[in-house]
Amino acid sequence: MTRGLVFLHAFPYGPRMWEGEVAYFRGRLSLLAPPYLGLSLPEAAEKVLGEMDEAGMEEAVFVGLSMGGYLIFELWRKAPERFLGLVLADTRAGADTEEARRNRYALRERVLQEGVGFLPEALLPSHLGKTTREERPEVVERARALILEASPEAVAGSLLALAERPDSTPLLPGMRRPALVLVGEEDTLTPPEEAKRMARALPDARLLLLPEAGHLANLENPRAFRTALLGFLAEVL
Repeated sequence: MTRGLVFLHAFPYGPRMWEGEVAYFRGRLSLLAPPYLGLSLPEAAEKVLGEMDEAGMEEAVFVGLSMGGYLIFELWRKAPERFLGLVLADTRAGADTEEARRNRYALRERVLQEGVGFLPEALLPSHLGKTTREERPEVVERARALILEASPEAVAGSLLALAERPDSTPLLPGMRRPALVLVGEEDTLTPPEEAKRMARALPDARLLLLPEAGHLANLENPRAFRTALLGFLAEVL
């Protein structure tokens, strides 16, 4: 039985946001980092499961950041038997508020009209923590470049998927697998309080706050992120 590690990317980034982690864990176990920007969450879940089947990966630890966390909940709905464990990083279980939904629809219209050129300025102030914005220009530039790689159509599709995702909070008590909840201490989009609520609701969760990191914790504090993940995998695998 092949066991592996599946990295699920954030919006509006692609699998390249996980390049550091993939390089770090390559050779230790089977790895996947599927692209799914633009797909609905049910479609994305089918794609991930299909790639696992092709790779002969029967079970995995799923690592999802932000939108990747939402996809973890969709995967659990479809195939809980494929889970060895889960890592929910800088994400939340709840659905969008009405205001957040309206904002996503408005952003979608703008992207379809103007393209993605304005997106870094629109998103990075909330995606990156204060320390990164002030002291890590190379991380800011990397995040900017990753955003600009996305096509307007894919961004628009994911905005729709995010706006219309269901509330996954009721799933949490039944997710009986080892769980690691990670959150950047400077994350203002899905703040530490949100992470603490999820960790309390999960039956078997550990919570770690990552210092000097915002919403894109793996890019902002990669050492802390990988150390946390390594410790969790040693426990689970």
